[in-house]
Amino acid sequence: MDFKEIKELIRVFDKSELNKLKVKDGEFEISMQTGFEGGTVVTTTAAPVAAPAVAAAPVAAVDTVAPVAPAAAIAADTIDSPMVGTYYSSPSPEAPAFIKVGDTVKKGQTLCILEAMKIMNEVEAEFDCKIVEILVKDGDPVEFDMPIFTIEKI
Repeated sequence: MDFKEIKELIRVFDKSELNKLKVKDGEFEISMQTGFEGGTVVTTTAAPVAAPAVAAAPVAAVDTVAPVAPAAAIAADTIDSPMVGTYYSSPSPEAPAFIKVGDTVKKGQTLCILEAMKIMNEVEAEFDCKIVEILVKDGDPVEFDMPIFTIEKI
């Protein structure tokens, strides 16, 4: 499956009334789901089963995100991305960031926004914690389950 086919599949899924879809084409697999844990979000995950099934362009795109991956090796607690999307630290470019390093956040407090398919999804704290480090920069792409904050639970 090439990038144009994936993009079209996402567009059609977004306009449909389906809330879950899984497509397998050879060794390539993509799963999409709308909504999660009480939110109204669109979650997409594209995971090649074997590297040979992926075209040259997507491999290059994965390599550009790879430098962020070492954060996964951090032994501290992290808050991970619940979806694939673009990370934004504030509700608009002029607004202050939702949080900064050293902040203590309460359960339910907004930490950031992840944009997926032109939908702005607020990521909220699932528990009280202190922000030790922000692992991504404003506008960076994030992957599903990728650490975005290092935290200390309170």
